[in-house]
Order: sequence, then structure tokens, then C-alpha cells
Amino acid sequence: MTLSWKARRRWALFALVVALPLYIVVTVNVIELFDRPPFLVELAIYIALGIVWAFPLKRLFKGVGQPDPDAPKE
Repeated sequence: MTLSWKARRRWALFALVVALPLYIVVTVNVIELFDRPPFLVELAIYIALGIVWAFPLKRLFKGVGQPDPDAPKE
């Protein structure tokens, strides 16, 4: 199932405004449950988790910044 450009744009906005901050809060709270690891290990964990969230949403964000391909040409 493919989403229209407008639907992808709305879902991308939702992902950035609602889901990403929620992901950050959950991630920080889960990390705080454990003893604090050394700085470089903690940095590596946050970098990895910062990259991991984007992979499932890669197709959602693709082409959202472009003009609407279904819009009438001027």
C-alpha cells in the first residue's frame, strides 16, 4: 500500500512532532533504569539509538520535501 504525497507529508510531520519526542523520552527513561555506563559507551548508545529511529521511517520521509507530484503543472 502506497500513501499519497499528502498523507506521507502528514505522517512525517506527526512522526517528527509527536513520535520522535516520545521516543526520546522513553529512551532516556529506559537508559536511566541502569547504572550509568562510561561516557563513551553512553555516547555510543545514544548515537546508535539516534540513528535507529530513522530507518523504519526512511520511506515515509522520502520525497516529502519535494513539490507535490500530483499537483497540476503551471
